[in-house]
Amino acid sequence: MKTAYPVSDVRRYLEPGPVVLISSRWRDQNNLMTLGWYTVLEFSPALVGCMISAANHSFDMITQSGECVINLPEQKMAQTVSRIGNCSGSEIDKFHQFGLTPEASEQVDAPSVAECCASFECRLYDDALVSRYHFFIFEVVNARVCKEPEHTQTLHYLGGGQFRGDGSLHDLSRWFTKVS
Repeated sequence: MKTAYPVSDVRRYLEPGPVVLISSRWRDQNNLMTLGWYTVLEFSPALVGCMISAANHSFDMITQSGECVINLPEQKMAQTVSRIGNCSGSEIDKFHQFGLTPEASEQVDAPSVAECCASFECRLYDDALVSRYHFFIFEVVNARVCKEPEHTQTLHYLGGGQFRGDGSLHDLSRWFTKVS
């Protein structure tokens, strides 16, 4: 039986995917932010939409540079991911503060996070919604992922400081009729 639920908390059920760390670089300064809301918009070109609040230091850095890296942390990084999201890069060097390694990216100036299992280098593709909604549309121009483990255990934000991990893998590929 369903009961009433606060609409302000629907993200506890609808969050689209794993929490990511967005790395950016502007004027020789690196930054990291935690992001729990983004969406894949297109497959080719590979477009990802990200809502980045103008209150975040990263907003200005990404607006100025026009690029970033979407890094995928594993569950074991949960405490670090949470702490990165609760401080400002305008006050501290988050790579140094949290013992993370900035790794040279191949297509953008923003660094990747060496400790993350995947890094997706992005360039700003469309900024039409940035000023009104703080919604950036990025094109992934380079992707690098770890081969092991095959199915990374990622972290999902539920709001209110709560996270959950991935559940079991359900291989339903035999039911897919379309080739992807």
